[in-house]
Amino acid sequence: MARWSVPLTDVVISDDDIEAVTDVYRSGWLSMGPETAAFEQEFAAYTGSRHAVAVSSCTAALHLVCTASGLGAGDEVIVPSLTFVATVNAVAYTGARPVFADVAGPERPWLSAEACELAIGPRTKAIVAMDYGGHAGDLEALRSLTDRHGLILIEDAAHAAGSRLHGRHLGTFGDAGAFSFFSNKNLGIGEGGMLVTDDDALAARARLLRSHGMTTLSWDRFRGHASTYDVVALGFNYRLDEPRAALARRRLGRLDDENRRRALVAAGYLEALADLPLAAPLTPREGLTPSHHLFTIVLEPGADRDAFRAHLARRGIETSVHYPPAHRFSIYSDGAPARLPETDGYASRSVTLPMFAHLQGRQLDEVASAVREALD
Repeated sequence: MARWSVPLTDVVISDDDIEAVTDVYRSGWLSMGPETAAFEQEFAAYTGSRHAVAVSSCTAALHLVCTASGLGAGDEVIVPSLTFVATVNAVAYTGARPVFADVAGPERPWLSAEACELAIGPRTKAIVAMDYGGHAGDLEALRSLTDRHGLILIEDAAHAAGSRLHGRHLGTFGDAGAFSFFSNKNLGIGEGGMLVTDDDALAARARLLRSHGMTTLSWDRFRGHASTYDVVALGFNYRLDEPRAALARRRLGRLDDENRRRALVAAGYLEALADLPLAAPLTPREGLTPSHHLFTIVLEPGADRDAFRAHLARRGIETSVHYPPAHRFSIYSDGAPARLPETDGYASRSVTLPMFAHLQGRQLDEVASAVREALD
């Protein structure tokens, strides 16, 4: 594995984290037990949701939301292309057809409410918003749009653990939200996800489908709450294991502090790069406390992004691109990709710089210096 002087992301696992995980292994109960139940309760309280359903990944959470919401063949769902492909796949898993809509602009890389309204047709049943980089984007306008048209709003909050708009946690503006605990996320535990919702029926359906459509789980039977079970639906194996739930509980307790440190890194970047010919689109707006999951810059039109990234790599600085547009993947292009000029523009000019809570000042200076050299 390449050794970077400044990696794109980095995770610190403390001795206390390791002890919490080893305690679970000593307990002998390794899947869907007391740690998972406690994590669900704590995450629900943290986000202000009535229900939180722990699952094996954000993809699983999105799939459960789509399925429990009744999406299926013949339905259309408006989705962003500027997202990890799981956002789109979760819709396609149900048999519904993803319909791509453009982002708001090269400095506003989130799903455009105006573009979504133009994409609504007679078969449209839902819109999936993605909280890009932990930013709220057009979320309030999308909520208003779906309310007016009687549509479901699903929130892909994979980037948004700890993001709040006017005090309300992102992931709770939709009918349901899905969070990611993948290793590079703010609340990273390796793999894992969470579905949140205030809809009692949707939560119950998601819990049922999470584990093979079984009416009771092993933990229920162990505690004497049931002696047998029935299978009443064609469900999945989307369970979260106990060691990762224990790690997630530890990391949740320091998430706000780590996000505050990410905010300081973002502010340092903005100051260091302020005089350069580039845009930084994820600057917080009034009322928004973002997770700062990503820090992206947008190069000027015509800039050689590959050469720019290669220069930073030679300096030992890892970068990435979030994301290659999903509408241009072979599986979704149908031979004629959707026309999304703002998405294509952002995707061809954006660069993701290193961002993590314990990024040091000297590392930030290295990145800023390398960016300046590359632009020169």
